[in-house]
Amino acid sequence: MSGERNILRRDAASGKAKWLVVFLHGLGSNGADLMSFADYWQGSMPDIAFVAPDAPTPCPDGGYQWMQRLPAGHPRMFDEADAARGGIDTLIDEELSRLGLDGSRLVLVGFSQGTVMALHVGLRREQAPAAILGYAGGLVGADRLAADMKSKPPVMLIHGEQDEMVPVYAMMESVKALTDAGLVAAGQAMPGLGHAVNEQALVIGARFILSAIAYREKHPI
Repeated sequence: MSGERNILRRDAASGKAKWLVVFLHGLGSNGADLMSFADYWQGSMPDIAFVAPDAPTPCPDGGYQWMQRLPAGHPRMFDEADAARGGIDTLIDEELSRLGLDGSRLVLVGFSQGTVMALHVGLRREQAPAAILGYAGGLVGADRLAADMKSKPPVMLIHGEQDEMVPVYAMMESVKALTDAGLVAAGQAMPGLGHAVNEQALVIGARFILSAIAYREKHPI
């Protein structure tokens, strides 16, 4: 995967990465779109390295996609996500190895389709990531989660109440499914926000990441 497309990397500001954030962008976008989050976060996260790959498949209208665009709830969505999982896992493992980190030092951050993939990948890794943060997206294959899940990282989903592409109830249903499966999961609906991320959502996300890595520091696995 890593040799087939553009991957943006941002070194830890401290000079020594203790954690890795991998950004997974949305449909029709690219890694640079989410790497902009690092501009906002890096001042409070000096020991974190950031990686933002482009998804493998070009979209007809520009940008890239992790999987084919399908209507919400389409029965093939799980299979599409599962087909994309291996490539993302390989990239994550390569980046962790490059930095000399193990899988417990990983944070996955997604937007829209990238949130689908962050959840699909992160919950099936042998070693639990420190956290999964998702914007404007949700879980696919909730009915298979109990059988497939290998780890239980903390999850935070943030979603605009006015999201015209992925309704906010998708976030609420995802949080319920994750909680029912035994995860510590929280959701935050953002009044007035559409299918986007605003400054307040970035602040909430940063607080979640910092809290999760502080907990992992005290309770290593």
